Amino acid sequence: MLSQQELITLFKETRAQSELICSFLETEDYVVQPVVDVSPPKWHLGHTTWFFEEFVLKEYAKDYQLFDRHSAYVFNSYYESVGEKVIRTDRGNLSRPTVAWVYEYRNFVTKAMARFLEKEKVSEKLCGIIEIGCHHEKQHQELLLTDIKYILGHNPLFPVYNKQFKENPIQDIERDWVKIEEGVYEIGHKSDDFCYDNELGVHKVYINNFEISNKLVTNKEYIEFIEAGGYEDVLLWHAEGWDWKNTNRISSPCYWHKINGEWHQYTLGGMTPLIPDAPLSHISFYEAFAYAQWKGMRLPTEAEWEIAQNNFNWGSRWEWTESAYTPYPGFKTAEGALGEYNGKFMVSQKVLRGGSVATSKKHTRPTYRNFFHPQLRWQFTGLRLAR
Repeated sequence: MLSQQELITLFKETRAQSELICSFLETEDYVVQPVVDVSPPKWHLGHTTWFFEEFVLKEYAKDYQLFDRHSAYVFNSYYESVGEKVIRTDRGNLSRPTVAWVYEYRNFVTKAMARFLEKEKVSEKLCGIIEIGCHHEKQHQELLLTDIKYILGHNPLFPVYNKQFKENPIQDIERDWVKIEEGVYEIGHKSDDFCYDNELGVHKVYINNFEISNKLVTNKEYIEFIEAGGYEDVLLWHAEGWDWKNTNRISSPCYWHKINGEWHQYTLGGMTPLIPDAPLSHISFYEAFAYAQWKGMRLPTEAEWEIAQNNFNWGSRWEWTESAYTPYPGFKTAEGALGEYNGKFMVSQKVLRGGSVATSKKHTRPTYRNFFHPQLRWQFTGLRLAR
């Protein structure tokens, strides 16, 4: 359990970071929602504020007065047990509340939380809720960056967000294969540090002999797949992936563009020539699977990844695994609305491991189980081969 001062520091740092991310935007950027999976930046700022108001201040702060009675309706996301909400597809339709109003709302709740934390003694239960709230906001900080990239990257002018943002670190090492011996291993979160409930339940898994690459697949390597006709070879793809590719006319990773015969990539720093040795990003599970098939290899399972992860550097790309997102043995959802946080999504999704260049500091760990539907690729998703 964090000390009260550590909790206050975590809260204030987290709130400030969200606003720093948005400081590079123009007012018009805050409202755009080009597809259902991308939320307007304005909504992220309001939703992460509503979380603290709904689950902390309303419940625990005496005499707390809501900033506005409509906040919950506008900024609730998927908490069905909390009440009615604007449906996800309509978040970009709201020109009101304004961006200025959202910042006033954030400031109001942030100050109320700071006063509460400095005045009241926080119980272990409440400390846990506030810590979840901070990490929930860190998740939305990553979503802010990836949603902003989608918004600006699908603007035909390809505007610059922040030239200082570095999203393509070079893996300056030779490829090697880490050998893991067959046996029984333990996976799951073991320490007292923060984790989500889907990581809990340390349990044993049996693993056969396997090898895993110490490097992520690079842009250059993926170009070879494209030039070899990988997107046209039906035998490499899941049936569902083949239908997805054809329906959406997919022939390269998201944000790749051929300009004068050369590959370029839209980045948060603008349109740039593709860096061959940078790790591949913005691919779906379907594409990751097809590439692995083409190489005569496979994706690691999440258990294999966790067992092997201390043998390689990770954290620049979320790495697709072969594992379905399912509960660990003994998993139980928490009581109340916070029980909706992870458990109800354990169907039809794939696990990703590692973290990305957009992941907030102190928000990832070897046991972190991210999860997305297999067709999604607006996150910084890449792959590591196993055999």
